[in-house]
Amino acid sequence: MSKKGFSKTDYVNTQRYIGALKNNVHVKRMKNYIQHGRITTFKHCERVAALSYYINKRFRLHADNKVMLKAAMLHDFYLYDWHDEDNGEHNWHGYIHASKALKNAKKYFHIGKREQEIIYSHMWPLNITRIPRSKEAWIVCLADKYISIKETLFERKK
Repeated sequence: MSKKGFSKTDYVNTQRYIGALKNNVHVKRMKNYIQHGRITTFKHCERVAALSYYINKRFRLHADNKVMLKAAMLHDFYLYDWHDEDNGEHNWHGYIHASKALKNAKKYFHIGKREQEIIYSHMWPLNITRIPRSKEAWIVCLADKYISIKETLFERKK
């Protein structure tokens, strides 16, 4: 997503939905873990939320921003280093982390069924049976794929 397409107003609007989450002590723990390349899990989730907002606005999809952005910010709220081969999560991370993120989100926040479904299904098609079932889930799923590819290919560790 280019800076041209995302205005200051868009930034303010996304912060209205995820600002409180970003300041939460548990969510801030995501800053301790690398997601892709040199990007933290916190920054990755923040980017997915911003792109989800942009997609919704740009294509006039009329998705529920409150639900979508809360779930986008928590979609990778698993709180471990998946790169660490000694922690037992390394080989299965792609398959299990959505469930772990959902468990943590339910533990620390009041999230509804719609947010739960978005978090749980964001790894489709890798988790082939967890098909996104709402407009919001599809947007977050697609935004996550785009941001993940961008981070993996173009923001590698130096």
